Amino acid sequence: MQSNYIPWKGYFDIINRVDEFILFDDRQYTRRDWRNRNLIKTAQGLHWLTIPVHAKGRYEQRIDETMISEPEWADRHWKTIAGAYGAAPFFDQYREPVAALYKASGEERLSDVNRRFLDAICGLLGIRTRLTWSTDYTAEGNRTERLVDLCRLAGATEYLSGPAARAYIEEDRFRDAGIELTYMDYSGYPEYPQLHGPFEHGVSIVDLLFNTGPDAHRYMNSFGAQVSAP
Repeated sequence: MQSNYIPWKGYFDIINRVDEFILFDDRQYTRRDWRNRNLIKTAQGLHWLTIPVHAKGRYEQRIDETMISEPEWADRHWKTIAGAYGAAPFFDQYREPVAALYKASGEERLSDVNRRFLDAICGLLGIRTRLTWSTDYTAEGNRTERLVDLCRLAGATEYLSGPAARAYIEEDRFRDAGIELTYMDYSGYPEYPQLHGPFEHGVSIVDLLFNTGPDAHRYMNSFGAQVSAP
């Protein structure tokens, strides 16, 4: 999958379900997507946190070629997060590690920021999956062919895909390569105690961490210790 900025819990569930998670960042950068932004909840409603980047023409750059345009973004984001979640039950417990992530932000490439945040948040969640870049492999082909080649080079026997890929994946190519193809199921997530109005599932993982702390895994699908949905 392409790297995302502080993604939602479902993204981390996919990471936790696999042995190796390949960041597919040698693909086209898409504007107004999850690569450089995500949602948090605030007292004023849902709020986008966006990393400013230099964007060329519509089809002219890859994700791993996308450069950050304003180095001050990290301080702004942390101040917004602290204001939104300062009253959350576990804010004090996670304040230091999350603040440190923002304080250390000096990368020029968007991909490097996303990777560092993913590594750190996996650590907070107890996820030990190996993260790699697609460019660590010499995969060839387009779309499904390239995915199959990545799996082959990584020694995979099964490929777990996000559900949206059903629209374009050529399933027979995986079958012909002897690789089992499965799709992530994002249904059945229980709600958790959440600040700021009606419950929202599709917000950044930081919302889950600050609101539920060490119990975060109970509200995810990949740890096998869910609470029952109300």
